[in-house]
Amino acid sequence: MAIDKQFRRIRIKRRIRKIVKGTSESPRLTVFRSNKQIYAQIIDDGNSKTLVSASSILNDVSSTSVNKIEQAKLVGKLIAERALEAGVSSVVFDRNGYLYHGRVKSLADAAREGGLKF
Repeated sequence: MAIDKQFRRIRIKRRIRKIVKGTSESPRLTVFRSNKQIYAQIIDDGNSKTLVSASSILNDVSSTSVNKIEQAKLVGKLIAERALEAGVSSVVFDRNGYLYHGRVKSLADAAREGGLKF
């Protein structure tokens, strides 16, 4: 069963990545969700560089004892702050094969509230 789930997510991820491309004007905000943590990166695919990253492992987020959805909101706010400091205001969202639901959705909503446009 686990192999089928992973294979399904990889197929969805490939289908999404055919369409979603990050440029220097509008880089790609990608999300990785593990069972315990959540990670976000803003990537310029044209130059193959990670511009900004944030995760729930960082001291800013891990020091608070909240549930995983609240952690995702904190990571979304943090990625938005760092992106605006780096001069990025508009991104394209890459859900990385995950459903737009739960932690992925809360991260995206928090990043929008933080000032990112997508």
